[in-house]
Amino acid sequence: MVDFHKRILFSDEAHFWLNGYVNKQNCRIWSKANPQVYVETSLHQEKLTVWCALWAGGIIGPYFFKNDGGHNVTVNGDRYRAKITNFFIPELNNNDVQELWFQQDGATCHTARATIDLLKNTFGDRLISRFGPVNWPPRSWDLTPLDYFLRGYVKSLVFADKPQMLDHLEDNIRRVMADIRPQMLEKVIENWTSRLDYIRASRGSPMPEIIFKM
Repeated sequence: MVDFHKRILFSDEAHFWLNGYVNKQNCRIWSKANPQVYVETSLHQEKLTVWCALWAGGIIGPYFFKNDGGHNVTVNGDRYRAKITNFFIPELNNNDVQELWFQQDGATCHTARATIDLLKNTFGDRLISRFGPVNWPPRSWDLTPLDYFLRGYVKSLVFADKPQMLDHLEDNIRRVMADIRPQMLEKVIENWTSRLDYIRASRGSPMPEIIFKM
């Protein structure tokens, strides 16, 4: 399929801690120079759990996991399926995109039978997931554009004004994601194909630490 890489909708969740903590295992920072990032964190900080999906044409989200009382919560199977039904599918229809493939990693909430069945109802065989029609390789945290680009890029901007409240942090996340232009996403997806070429040539060895330049 021509330009198949532009038709994959990559998805995942990320935590945004109010104190700006960054998990470097799951985050890459785009910078013109080595940022030499060192972040101290304390236990039990307040955080947001945020989901979004990215493809060459745009971003669906962010979606913030909250309970019925509006309080921030982490993701589980029921909440993930509620997100799919009440947010993701309507947003997908509003974006009027056709024949996209949907990718997700192997997190338990993503791969429960009820979740896979729900996603198959929307995407059919165009589902890239553990237990899906097309398997997503395990332990591939550095392979998707969300992991190696979006998290680091967004986190480098949303904490610039040092938000002190979760509502402020949420507003910053919405603003930064809304400002990401399709031209940038196209470059990110093209970079993704280069990463795949590297992985094929190296027979699956880990990616080196890379500072991506805008």
